[in-house]
Amino acid sequence: MADTKERNQTSVTGFILLDFGNLHELKILLFPLFLLIYIVTVAGNVLVVALVVSDQHLHTPMYFFLGNLSCLETCYTSTILPRMLASLLTGDRSISVRGCLVQFDIFGSLLAAECCLLSVMSYDRYLAICKPLHYAACMNSRFSFQLAAGSWLSGSVVNTITACWLSQLIFCGPNEIDHFLCDYTPLIKLSCSDTSLMVLVISPVCFIFILPPFLLTLTSYVAIISTVLRISSSAGRQKAFSTCSSHLIVVTIFYGTLFVVYMLPDTAALRDLNKVSSVFYTILTPVVNPLIYSLRNKEVKEALRKAL
Repeated sequence: MADTKERNQTSVTGFILLDFGNLHELKILLFPLFLLIYIVTVAGNVLVVALVVSDQHLHTPMYFFLGNLSCLETCYTSTILPRMLASLLTGDRSISVRGCLVQFDIFGSLLAAECCLLSVMSYDRYLAICKPLHYAACMNSRFSFQLAAGSWLSGSVVNTITACWLSQLIFCGPNEIDHFLCDYTPLIKLSCSDTSLMVLVISPVCFIFILPPFLLTLTSYVAIISTVLRISSSAGRQKAFSTCSSHLIVVTIFYGTLFVVYMLPDTAALRDLNKVSSVFYTILTPVVNPLIYSLRNKEVKEALRKAL
């Protein structure tokens, strides 16, 4: 009897990601749409990285962080869209337990790293606008590298621990995940193990880990806006705000949709809203970032013109 129970508990070796399962009639439109988004995302972000590396005029902390953001979002999108495209094309929506945990680990680490990197970029703009005389001394190349490296590494620490903890759980059915990616909450709900200790420990740790970057970003922009409004000339205000407006747009889109997904209760009524919001911060934000930064940035447009 014990052997039978153990076999039943370990019988689930994979999950079914339902993706947009209730939109079968739109599958013929979703595949080319997401394929186009993926191509534009990778091409746009790789182009930004290439311009930042090759153009001497872009060898500044602001563009160094922008290059890191573009590199991060190329990796970020590549953990989600290729599998989704294959699912839409073949109809096979299965993913192994190991593959699901690997996707969660990479996706979650990059998500946390982006939160940290966006806060670093907002701090960079705060120094440039509010402390211009100290900017060159404070934001030197060594400190810029340390901030970028810290953003990449910090995101992986807590999330890798979470993924390792998730790998110890037992999944015995059901195995359907009503999402297009493997995320923490759906995996916890599908587990047959006792997850009370994990939820008690991991959830507050993750919240504490993500909250400081958001508060730093918010504080930086409150100080920036306050400083800009005190500039007497309208031309000066416009010039000062133009250096951070692109980043502010990205931050608003990213955190706005992120809070909808992770702060609202996980109920059946809000599940579709959460899924649509997830599309914004996982798929649409990486594709619009290069467009926002390049179309609204004179230096990037000039570097692109010279490259062409």
